[in-house]
Amino acid sequence: MWNQFFLLEEYTGEDTQYVGKLHTDQDKGDGNLKYILTGDGAGSLFVIDEKTGDIHAAKKLDREEKSLYILRAKAIDRKTGRQVEPESEFIIKIHDINDNEPKFTRDLYTATVPEMSGVGIIKTALPDMSRENREQYQVVIQAKDMGGQMGGLSGTTTVNITLTDVNNNPPRFPQSTYHFNSPESVPPGTHVGRIKASDPDMGTNAEMAYSIAEGDGADTFEVVTDKDTQEGIITVKKNLDFEKKMLYTLRVDASNTHLDPRFLHLGPFKDTAVVKISVEDIDEPPVFSKNPYLIEVDEDVKEGSIIGQVTAYDPDAMNNLIKYSVDRHTDMDRTFSIHSENGSIFTLKALDRESSPWHNITVTATEINNPKQSTPIPVFIRILDINDHAPEFAMYYDTFVCENAKPGQLIQTISVMDKDDPPRGHKFFFEPVPELPLNPNFTIVDNKDNTAGIMTRKDGYSRNKMSIYLLPILIFDNDYPIQSSTGTLTIRVCACDRHGHLQSCSAEALVLSAGLSTGALVAILLCVLILLVLVMLFAALKRQRKKEPLIISKDDVRDNIVTYNDEGGGEEDTQAFDIGTLRNPEAREDAKVRRDVMPETIFQIRRTVPLWENIDVQDFIHRRLKENDSDPSAPPYDSLATYAYEGNDSIANSLSSLESLTADCNQDYDYLSDWGPRFKKLADMYGGDDSDRD
Repeated sequence: MWNQFFLLEEYTGEDTQYVGKLHTDQDKGDGNLKYILTGDGAGSLFVIDEKTGDIHAAKKLDREEKSLYILRAKAIDRKTGRQVEPESEFIIKIHDINDNEPKFTRDLYTATVPEMSGVGIIKTALPDMSRENREQYQVVIQAKDMGGQMGGLSGTTTVNITLTDVNNNPPRFPQSTYHFNSPESVPPGTHVGRIKASDPDMGTNAEMAYSIAEGDGADTFEVVTDKDTQEGIITVKKNLDFEKKMLYTLRVDASNTHLDPRFLHLGPFKDTAVVKISVEDIDEPPVFSKNPYLIEVDEDVKEGSIIGQVTAYDPDAMNNLIKYSVDRHTDMDRTFSIHSENGSIFTLKALDRESSPWHNITVTATEINNPKQSTPIPVFIRILDINDHAPEFAMYYDTFVCENAKPGQLIQTISVMDKDDPPRGHKFFFEPVPELPLNPNFTIVDNKDNTAGIMTRKDGYSRNKMSIYLLPILIFDNDYPIQSSTGTLTIRVCACDRHGHLQSCSAEALVLSAGLSTGALVAILLCVLILLVLVMLFAALKRQRKKEPLIISKDDVRDNIVTYNDEGGGEEDTQAFDIGTLRNPEAREDAKVRRDVMPETIFQIRRTVPLWENIDVQDFIHRRLKENDSDPSAPPYDSLATYAYEGNDSIANSLSSLESLTADCNQDYDYLSDWGPRFKKLADMYGGDDSDRD
């Protein structure tokens, strides 16, 4: 049993600790054998006495570092160096002593325990611990060896315990009723307000969803959940109208989205609040009963006729009066107008579907008390067709007939056009003009397809006898009222070959056949042109020579304008013109023919109304002015008439100096010398002595 030795760890004695002894039967005690030790710790931790084989531990050993050592021993002959026995292996085991206290692997432990948890390795000392009350706890744990008996060692560590959240709390609104205001003009999608319920839980356990449970505004408003803030946003779903409803009441629920089945017994995880929304009145523009308007009217409607009506109303509670107007930018020709009070649209001009089948105008309704509130609306006016245009040739027809034509030959097919657009389509008829006798040269054949053929009626035509034929054709339609027109077809007689191909129909060919050359024809035309120019010049000179002056007689109602260089006779000269006419207006009442223009027989001589006696001169002049303005034979230029008639009953009497020579005494002008140097010249002329005056 020598191959296993035991040794205590942590030996504290002064001598080396004896492990054991090696011995072989070959050892006679004479010192010829030598013991050698190899293996773990040989020579350092363990030493052997070469002569006796005693093994000692040279150092203090620690089982916690190494608990087992494997060594080998052999004995050799000192003289020969040969092993006396084979090498043997043995083990040294280190016995443990209680030299280490318990140690935790970490100095600080962190643990999470769901709130409301039951028994565990670390269990709660209180039932239903709530994270909302306290979330963090710190625990010190001690570990003892030797089962806690006396003399055992111990170690401690700290454990931080965090209670994790579970969804054990329902959401709660901080108030039971919320009030919001919203203008009635806000568009759908506008935010009215925000509400928020509080939930003491955390994370997903606190997530909520808002919904409208019931209320009279469930179809007008909606609530959406803000995922970031966990708020309920109330938005407008439909247009609001203060006049229809001023207050809405909603019941809004807030509920948890992630429920824990373990805690459903704690009650419903939702809460309800009342939301009241007041609609604010806004001054709104007028509202039309239709949008847009379509009006159909016949094109033959008379001017001023009412063709339709638009109506608008003020949606506000005030119900302000409304006036209507037409946007002239959409009716530049001023074809339509509207009654400002009742919205009746009427025509200002005649309508014509062929020129304008549609009229698109804009009518604006404006509040009278607040012109800023106005609403435009389009009005489409469709002009309905009336058969008011007669059919006519579709084009100009250059028709000819060969001189060698035979009866019954087709020389032209004509078609017509009509600006009207009847709903059943066009249908035209062709006939000869009833007033004219039966045409012996041509026949009109109605093809019944809105065309007509012109057929020859006789055998052969002669350019010498008749070079051009005029064929009137009566064309009419079948709409109501029937419209008809007469189109005249010009048919030239031309020379053709035997196959009917045109050769010549010009006037030159006819002239050449009569024996006139081209040069002779040009000379004749030049002579005629020169003769026409001479006649026009002669007529112009004659007209200029016979042109009379504007005023040729004093008998005219206007006075003469006389220009002369001789000095007049002063105030006593009254022969320059006769003012008796003005002093006696009755003397001029007889109408006289105007001499400044050539009278025309189509105008009748104007008869003036006799003036009253003692008529005021202003009235006299005004009446004369009115007569001249209404005279159709008056020239387009102005005429100068001078009237010097003095009115009656003047307070200042006569202002004329004609009677100054008949005064009983002379006028005293001495006061002129007192007026200053500016009147010195006048004072010298009139302020002298009697001898100077004489």
